[in-house]
Formats: sequence, structure tokens, C-alpha cells
Amino acid sequence: MFNEKQLWKERFGRTFKELSRYLRYIFNGHIVIVMLFLLGTAAFYYQEWIKTLPNDFPAAVIMAAILALIVTYSPIYTFFSEADKIFLLPLEDRLSGYFIRSLLVSFFVHAYLLVLGLGVFIPLYAAVNDGNFKLFLPFLMILLTLKIINLLIRWKIQYYIETSVHLLDACVRYAVNAVFLYFLFSGASTIFILAPGVLLILLYLFFSMKSRNKGLKWEYLIEQEERRMTSFYRLANMFTDVPKLKDRVKRRKWLDWLLSGIPFRQDATFKNLYVRTFLRSGDYFGLFIRLTLIGAGAIYLISYGMGQIVLVPLIMYLTGFQLVPLWNHYQDKLWVNLYPVKADIKEKSFKQLLTGILYVQALILSLAVMAKGGWLASLLALAAGVLFAYVYTHFYIQKRLAGS
Repeated sequence: MFNEKQLWKERFGRTFKELSRYLRYIFNGHIVIVMLFLLGTAAFYYQEWIKTLPNDFPAAVIMAAILALIVTYSPIYTFFSEADKIFLLPLEDRLSGYFIRSLLVSFFVHAYLLVLGLGVFIPLYAAVNDGNFKLFLPFLMILLTLKIINLLIRWKIQYYIETSVHLLDACVRYAVNAVFLYFLFSGASTIFILAPGVLLILLYLFFSMKSRNKGLKWEYLIEQEERRMTSFYRLANMFTDVPKLKDRVKRRKWLDWLLSGIPFRQDATFKNLYVRTFLRSGDYFGLFIRLTLIGAGAIYLISYGMGQIVLVPLIMYLTGFQLVPLWNHYQDKLWVNLYPVKADIKEKSFKQLLTGILYVQALILSLAVMAKGGWLASLLALAAGVLFAYVYTHFYIQKRLAGS
């Protein structure tokens, strides 16, 4: 006999076990130490910046704009798989309890994000409101209520397959949420706060009525679930090998000039392969761009010269650590082992690529230091980055490469 409660427990348990398995590798000792240092530095400078704010600083606008994004973004975790559109489709009418549990789990995940988001912004709010932290809990309760309404609306929207409906829903909900939160954080009259709240309730009632005779879009729900897991696997693949991750290749024609300098010789086989993989496969190139931009922005905001210099190798460490999986990108491809190329050439090619990537990042980050006006600090940051890149690629990762 079909037991939807048992089915949900199995799906949730399996997914939780899968996530826990890879989270152990993501939050290993090295990354935790670096992230704690970066978060501590960011918190220090954030607190110092808050002290300089005038009383007329638009804190309500900033808080409403950013927290509205967290409230509006409301994916619902169904834990569906490809086979469900065949085997569970006939049982859709008996899955109401399953969907309620999915909504509850989704709510608790988003509630955690809201607590973090509000925790970050409440010092900003207090700075322009005479140090008033007492409204944290009332604000949190209102935000959680707002999230529940958004999750319910989002669930009803998933009965529509039209992309335009999903896009319109996201835009309308974000606008209404932002207005609601602006009125809330700016201390507007209760009637102004209630107006967008009532509008959200009317939106839920409207879509509930319109979707009453519609069936679930199983293909869409399964696609969304697979996309979320793929994103997680792509993140985990930066720290360990993930067999379930499907390779993605994206042609970046505008970067072909970087390949033109690689000679067409036997000893350049792996150099050609690794450079193309870095530029086109997975998310290696995107990771490098994101971390470089984030690092450059963080360095520019830091006014302490020594702090800028220390941050350069830290950002480079995060980049290098997450690019090491590139070494094993083709370990399951038998044809790579057929290359008539010596094994030491493969290692040499990988080290040359990783060293070059880190050298480029060191140069960009040192330019961010110089943009602040400190040419001496910029030269020291560049020297520290170049030294770190050489030590990291020729000594630090040697044991990992030898064991693969």
C-alpha cells in the first residue's frame, strides 16, 4: 500500500545524507580557517563603516531592497527524481501530505537565511535609529510571515508552465515585498504596511483559484530539483571528486586568443587540454572571475595596508584550492591514458597553468591595492602573491597530485 509519509522520509533522508557527505569536504579545516578570517575582517570593517553613517543614511531602502530578494526567492524542495513523472504522476491526489512537508522544510531553510540576513542588517538599522536593537524579533516574525505567504504563492505558480508567468510573479512579488519592507523599516503608518501585505494575500487567493483545475507540472519540478542538485555538486566538485556531476562545456570564442599561443607539439598535449578545460568546462573560469572580483572589491574597501597585503594570498589560496580538482577532471576518461606522453609532462602542464592563473590573479589584486593609492603596498602585495603562487603550486599541492 502506498505510504506518502514513508516516501517523503526516504527522499528527505537520502538527500540529507548526500548533502552531508559532501559538506564535510567543503567545510574542511583549511577553508573554515580562511573563511573565518575573511568573515572576521569583513565584520570589523563593516562595524567601523557603520560608525561613520549619518542619521539620514537610507538604511530602510537598502534593507528593503536586499531582504526583499531573500523573501522573494522561494524555491520549494520536492526531492523529486526523473522516474517520478511516471510512477508518482497517477498518485498526485494522494501526495498532499508530501507537499506540506516539502513546504515546511523549504520554510525552515529560508528562515535560516532570513535570520542571517536580518542579523547582518540590524546593526545598520540601529545605527540610524538611535541604537535600537529591540525590534529584531518583531522584524524577524514579520519577515517569516512574509516568507510563508511567498512560499504559498510560489507553490501555486508552479502549476503554470509558462515562463512569462513565473517571471511576472517574481517581479511583482519582489516589488510588493520591497514596498512592504520599506514601510516597515522606515516606521511608516500601520495602514501603509498592511496595504502591500493584503495585496500578497490577494495574489495567493487569485492564483489558488486559477490553479484549482490545473495539474502539477512534474517535468518542471523535476528539472528544478535536478538543477539545484547540479549546482550543489558543482560547488562540491571544487573540493572533491563528484561522480554524479555531469560535465558542461561552454564555448567562449572571445577567449580563443589565449589558445593560439600553445604550440601544436606532443609535449604541449596536456597544456592544451588543461587550458581548454579551464576556459570551457565546468565552472573553473567563472570561479576564477568571481573570486578575483570579490577579492579586488574587498581589498579596495580595506583601508589598512597590511590587511590588504595579507588578503591577497588568502584570496589566492581560496582560488588555488578550488582549482585543484581540475587535475582530476579527466580521471574517468580512458582515452586520456592513451596519449603517448610521459606522466611528468601532465603534472608539469597542470602546475604551469595553475601558477599562471595565480600570477594573473596576484597582478589584478595588487592593482586593486594600488587603486587605493598605496604603490608600496601594491608592490609588496604582488611580491607576496607571486611567492605564494610558486610555493603553493610547486610544494603545497605536491602530495595531493602524487596521490591522484
